[in-house]
Amino acid sequence: MGFIRHVVCAMSGGVDSSVAALLLKRRGYSVTGVFMKNWDSMEESGVCTSEKDCEDAHRVCQSLDIPFYQVSYVKEYWHEVFSYLLKEYEKGRTPNPDILCNKHIKFNHFYKYAINTLGADAMATGHYARTSQEDEDVFQQTHTAMPTTLFRDRFEFRNPVRLYKGADLFKDQTFFLSQISQDALRKTVFPLAGLTKAFVKKIAAEAGFHHILKKKESMGICFIGERNFENFILEYLESKPGNFVSIEDGTVIGEHKGWFTLTLGQRARIAGQKNAWFVVDKDITTGDVFVAPATNHSSLFRDTMRTDRFHWIADDPPPELVRTQMMECHFRFIHQMALIPCTVTLNMDGSVWISLSQLVRALTPGQYAVLYKGDECLGSGKIIQIGPSEYTLQQGREHLIAAARQKEKTSEPVS
Repeated sequence: MGFIRHVVCAMSGGVDSSVAALLLKRRGYSVTGVFMKNWDSMEESGVCTSEKDCEDAHRVCQSLDIPFYQVSYVKEYWHEVFSYLLKEYEKGRTPNPDILCNKHIKFNHFYKYAINTLGADAMATGHYARTSQEDEDVFQQTHTAMPTTLFRDRFEFRNPVRLYKGADLFKDQTFFLSQISQDALRKTVFPLAGLTKAFVKKIAAEAGFHHILKKKESMGICFIGERNFENFILEYLESKPGNFVSIEDGTVIGEHKGWFTLTLGQRARIAGQKNAWFVVDKDITTGDVFVAPATNHSSLFRDTMRTDRFHWIADDPPPELVRTQMMECHFRFIHQMALIPCTVTLNMDGSVWISLSQLVRALTPGQYAVLYKGDECLGSGKIIQIGPSEYTLQQGREHLIAAARQKEKTSEPVS
């Protein structure tokens, strides 16, 4: 009898991870289901479904007749994800907790727990994503230490594993996986890689997972859930009232409770204002939040940005970028937004400048610039600087034209 591979599957209590575990068992693997608890509902006054999710995951494992464990990363989530989020909000940025959670918790702590503590040959998740290796290749991979240099040694992985979009392009979740390490990716199986969400639901129904099919998709902050963001964040950050200021004429039109409760592009709730205003910029030194009177105001549109040290999943950095310092690819900074052609320029410190082929609404510092080449997700970098808005450029052009006309008038000979 052949050796049976042991796979640890991350279970969330949802339909995707439940079907992932089912498919792994059907493939003949020895499967263990593990539920991660990453947020302590006892510290939080809002609604938390963590206990119900854990029960649902346990019921699935019982029906599949596979071992079930629960592991707590409450402390790790607090220190490595949530505390970081709070610091980013205070700096005026808007972080992405789901990308950070995958990077620090699921594909770091959980990955190490699965391989080192439970002795798994591989880990699995219910993400809609693919890699360049077959399942059997995953079991041949060995652990490699994290790089200590700025760029990874290109001979360290002679055949790096690449991350590709899942077959269901609408559900594709490579965006959220764009910061995970090569080491973790090499030991990960994505059972839903070639499936659509509709087919996954069909499999769940046929398997009798009716208790999870009735659940709504989780859309809130990773492991924290859905709730009023302003009220939630003000439980952790002290209110810092400031002014809403019109970007067009500098008029103060209202007050806010703190710049960290607002993000670029969102509609600002301003007392006494009948017309809609939208957040276009923030000044954390004065506390002013600049707003514009239209959702498509030119002050919301930009086409350049700089990231911090870019995380390349496979080639670090891509050979084309090393040779020419520039590379053509595609960009998105929001999950499911249409991919936009762009040109990437590599800086000496590993950061990149990204120039887009078209203007984009509400490019936001703190969010992640995720790059694609065809179906491959190349990696991502946190946006730390955005270029001038179309409104600023228009103002500059008008100023130059006015100055030139004034110069012409003063230089005309007096008759």
